[in-house]
Amino acid sequence: MHIDIITLFPDMFTEIFSQSILKRAQTKGLFTVDIHNLRDYSLNKNHNVDDYPYGGGAGMVMMIEPVDNCLAHLKAKRNYDEIIYTAPDGERLSQSVSNELALKENLCILCGHYKGVDERIREHLVTREISIGDYVLSGGELAAAVIADSVVRLLPGVLNDETSALTDSFQQDLVSPPVYTRPADYKGWKVPDVLLSGHDKMIDQWRFEQAVERTRERRPELLSDK
Repeated sequence: MHIDIITLFPDMFTEIFSQSILKRAQTKGLFTVDIHNLRDYSLNKNHNVDDYPYGGGAGMVMMIEPVDNCLAHLKAKRNYDEIIYTAPDGERLSQSVSNELALKENLCILCGHYKGVDERIREHLVTREISIGDYVLSGGELAAAVIADSVVRLLPGVLNDETSALTDSFQQDLVSPPVYTRPADYKGWKVPDVLLSGHDKMIDQWRFEQAVERTRERRPELLSDK
């Protein structure tokens, strides 16, 4: 998989993509990423990428020309399965969305900033808009990193234990069950006996029941259609 990220702050991604699972995916040759500074595609002498909104009002708006120039340059090199804009009012990022995107080959993510982007970018240049939650960030860089991380970790071969991603929270519209490790008894706080039994079917059943119960307590909306 390859991901291109268009941003006003490329340095924000330096550490994110050089650590942990994202670094491992690149080392294994399973994932590549390129970060593009939007200002490099502005044709005015000051490399401005924003301007005042027509009709007045507070805040600045990302201009369409630099974004169009950048996307034209990138699309000349590869075909994109999705061009994603990180929008507060986009579809909510979920495990099912990440699963879907993990099946793609080439993604491009445009990081929003300022008051927003010229609406014509949303109408004509991007193919999908994704939000990571009902709140506003200073820019879309953190959202882009979240999207990339949630997708890349699902690629075959990225995780040492490929079954791990299949048991993550939300994969079956359930949150994960409780997990424990050594010691089995710590200050009298004991690991449930079933997990020490070695009986795989009983353990699987216990985990499923715990996942359903925890989902009912903490995220009941996930069970609303069940």
